[in-house]
Amino acid sequence: MSTLLHIENLGVTFPSRHGEFQALSAVDLQVQRGQIHGLVGQSGAGKSTIGAAVIGLLSAPGYVSSGQLILDGLDLRSLSPVQAHELRGDRISMIFQDPQTSLNPLMTVEQQLIETIQSHRDLDDDAARVRAVELLTETGIENASVRIKAYPHQFSGGMRQRVVIALAICTDPELIIADEPTTALDVAVQSQVLDLIKDLARRRDIGFLLITHDIGVIAQVADVVTVLRDGKLIEHGPTEQVLQNPSESYTQSLMAAVPRLDKKLARFLNPEETSELDPDISLQRAPTDRGEMAEEWLMAGVAREASSLRADNITVKFAGQRQSLWRRPEPFVALKNVSVEARAAKVLGIVGESGSGKSTLAKVITGLIKPHGGTLSLDGQQLPTGKTRSRNHPSRRWVQMVFQDPYSSLNARHRIGDILAEPLQHFSLETDATKRRQLVQATLELVGLDAGQIDRYPHQFSGGQRQRIAIARALLARPKVLLCDEPTSALDVSIQAQVLNLLKDLQAQFGLTIIFISHNLAVVRQMADDIVVLRNGQVVESGDSELFFSQPSAEYSKELLALTPSAFSS
Repeated sequence: MSTLLHIENLGVTFPSRHGEFQALSAVDLQVQRGQIHGLVGQSGAGKSTIGAAVIGLLSAPGYVSSGQLILDGLDLRSLSPVQAHELRGDRISMIFQDPQTSLNPLMTVEQQLIETIQSHRDLDDDAARVRAVELLTETGIENASVRIKAYPHQFSGGMRQRVVIALAICTDPELIIADEPTTALDVAVQSQVLDLIKDLARRRDIGFLLITHDIGVIAQVADVVTVLRDGKLIEHGPTEQVLQNPSESYTQSLMAAVPRLDKKLARFLNPEETSELDPDISLQRAPTDRGEMAEEWLMAGVAREASSLRADNITVKFAGQRQSLWRRPEPFVALKNVSVEARAAKVLGIVGESGSGKSTLAKVITGLIKPHGGTLSLDGQQLPTGKTRSRNHPSRRWVQMVFQDPYSSLNARHRIGDILAEPLQHFSLETDATKRRQLVQATLELVGLDAGQIDRYPHQFSGGQRQRIAIARALLARPKVLLCDEPTSALDVSIQAQVLNLLKDLQAQFGLTIIFISHNLAVVRQMADDIVVLRNGQVVESGDSELFFSQPSAEYSKELLALTPSAFSS
């Protein structure tokens, strides 16, 4: 291998009215041709900043303040804006995290590929179209000559990411920066995309700079890995060496925070804590006076006996796509006779590929969708479904949901105090405004936040803090069942560990029944007592979680486990 990208003493600075923020300091790394170089670290470590600096897309007023960026002998810092623009997409390409936002929804895939090809290559429309079909075929899209006419929304998430990869390689780049390319994908589709990236690196001799918070992904595909923290390089070396035998204490604690697929731990270790702590030891938070107040109030509203929830023979159908004016479309069956039980004071994990019906089932349980068949019951009492469950029905309070994206689930125009007080007002749990504010402050401290932050807006918090706020909002309704739909998929490994520890604490403290939906099987193993596997809207396997992970009975379950990347050698 020969050196493709050479980064030496890289510094990136963001000026502001409060002074200069040093986002990167003295970072050195190299990417070889045909090599996948992984970048890992917590949010804010500087991973994406390195990628943006290399491709010349640093957000203003940020700038490269020191160091060298050399691409195969070319000094990237010496390029004019026009030269840098010509380089992007030609010799350097980028794969972004969300393919839906990377593609123009108003243009067909054909139009977008042809436009990109012709902007860098002197080809007519026919030749560019032939090239575009070849690229889609190469990235694994079947019947490419037909599918190329489709719009992005007509592809699945995994197929859209393949289209984005086709766009990235259409000009035969030397370097591709992949920024969280598999975060939004389920384990099966993720495996396919990672295999494609590995194949492209080897066959086309492309250098990849792979930015991700998923250390399992790094273990599966990266040749070398660089660990960053607060804009500084902490550790670097061959992937197996760094992940299996890290020399730096921060890397050791980062690895301790990674959910394990091979065994269940009582607790995750926070990388901000000392690495000598045993992750199997439960570290209960010392409650503040306010936190104790919230505990007492929440306990007063919780039944002495925990609640169980059952869904029996749930069937959900959606209208099919009309192909003809004269023919009624066949309905799409999203769920078919699905039965699950969330046992009292236990955690039920629900797993499966995208499109398996996980989120549809969640919407049925929370009353957002009316099923075409089946029943729901809480502690043996049948619940109304869909719109028959009015906004004021008690079950709206009994079943609360924590969504995947805490930023979009919180009203950006409201202060945190108002957002958290809403369930207290809506369900008439506290009529006195002063007491409501006190309870909100107390609950903020209960979930590990500062009560003094009550008058801030959601954008003033980090992703992990926003998810704590979302959990606090759910708790303030005094729920019997907490439904968590991919609550940590958008978080880095350390923040994920903190949120999962919080959920473990709250579940044990208040005897909550939790339904935990995720495509990350390693996370589910750490959280779940029972498990349900869905595929194409049907239950494939269900039962004890530990038995599932040690002795899965269904072939599909075995495939899912085999496809799940792990940072730990077996």
